[in-house]
Amino acid sequence: MAMSAMYQNEVPLYGDLVDLVSDVNAEVLTSHPDVKSQLLHTGEIERLSMERHGAIRLGTAAELSMMRRLFAVMGMYPVGYYDLAPAGVPVHSTAFRALDSHSLHKSPFRVFTSLLRLDLIADKTLQQEATATLAQRQIFTAGVIELIEIFEVQGGLTAAQAEQFVQEALETFRWHDKTPVAKALYQRLLNQHPLVADVVGFKGPHINHLTPRTLDIDAVQQGMQARGIPSKAIIEGPPRRACPILLRQTSFKALQEAVGFKVSDTSDLSNGGYEQGHHTARFGEIEQRGVALTQKGRALYDELLAAARRQLGVTPNEDNAAQYNQILAEVFTAFPDDYQTLHEEELAYFYYQLTDSTLDSEDGQALLAATLSTDDLNKVPNAKLTALINDEVLRIEPIVYEDFLPVSAAGIFQSNLQQAQPSQYDGYSSQQEFERDLGAAIYDEVALYESMQAQSLEQCLSSVSI
Repeated sequence: MAMSAMYQNEVPLYGDLVDLVSDVNAEVLTSHPDVKSQLLHTGEIERLSMERHGAIRLGTAAELSMMRRLFAVMGMYPVGYYDLAPAGVPVHSTAFRALDSHSLHKSPFRVFTSLLRLDLIADKTLQQEATATLAQRQIFTAGVIELIEIFEVQGGLTAAQAEQFVQEALETFRWHDKTPVAKALYQRLLNQHPLVADVVGFKGPHINHLTPRTLDIDAVQQGMQARGIPSKAIIEGPPRRACPILLRQTSFKALQEAVGFKVSDTSDLSNGGYEQGHHTARFGEIEQRGVALTQKGRALYDELLAAARRQLGVTPNEDNAAQYNQILAEVFTAFPDDYQTLHEEELAYFYYQLTDSTLDSEDGQALLAATLSTDDLNKVPNAKLTALINDEVLRIEPIVYEDFLPVSAAGIFQSNLQQAQPSQYDGYSSQQEFERDLGAAIYDEVALYESMQAQSLEQCLSSVSI
């Protein structure tokens, strides 16, 4: 909440975006009682208005490691590994978030965190200058480091310490309009890649976007255009569906912001040692989240998305947006669009919940207990679960996808980097190297969804009296 208030003060257009999303969500909940019922059953309705994801970009392994420790204070851990270099963005990333349903409902906050790949800077002299520049900065306050260390020793913070922690941590993510680099170096970094300039050219990892969650991203896209907010032409991710899957994202275009570049000539201090310039990186993003897919479902999604892009033949952009949307919709008719089929074909993850009739029926409870009499609820045959659903012993509700999509993330980044042609990078990325820099192993998101699904079965079993 503190970060959202800070970002709204820094980027007033973000406040307009939050208002628009709130209006759209209220309309959907009023006009679609089935959506409201689903959110009530999954416990998501309480978290909807405060749900956010942010994004930051770090420059060094030491920054990444300390950031992991900072987020751990809030119960947020690295989930998933994303390699954006093949899509022309010289970073690899993870997302810090809570791990289980209960914690996610209490704090639906995610931070997509990228580490700059300095090894992908082709100009070795520039690479050395960037490395030296990053080595000179400290993005964390002494106060927040002290509180992180207290947390790690005590296993928690007092209420007063927690309040201080929030204020100290905010300083890491705050926008600074004075840069530690000269304009000439910034321009060389910009020429290498706009994201390199955004990381190396500033005092810290300012939040470059903060994202509310909407229940109808197409309505928000139209609303942005109606309110004069310059929106991205393409909604990233799958097409509009009756049963949303994974993640759809759009944004308003990055702002041009005035910054002061450090004057390299110390004899010229007429403007306090800075000369005026501009930087473009921060934007406003909106997301619509759907059901999490199994590995089988994700493979089908990746296959269909690749087919749609091959059919278009070029990178989706403002000029071909209508054509791309039509191709995408046609190609994705191969992906089932009802929850029952998604469950039967094991394409998505679901919470299992007892129906009202089961709670009132000893026969239904006995059937459930007999079917789930196994040591490993992950091993219950899908056909048996489908039979329980058909017999109205159980109902299913979608497990929301809490993570990200590399192609979509790269598409959002590229559309806001003011870059005429996407870069191409041949260097390999390594999750093992990223985890070494992080100082910890990354959680596998698929295993987390499998665990959430199995836990819902366990809760069903423990709720019956047989």
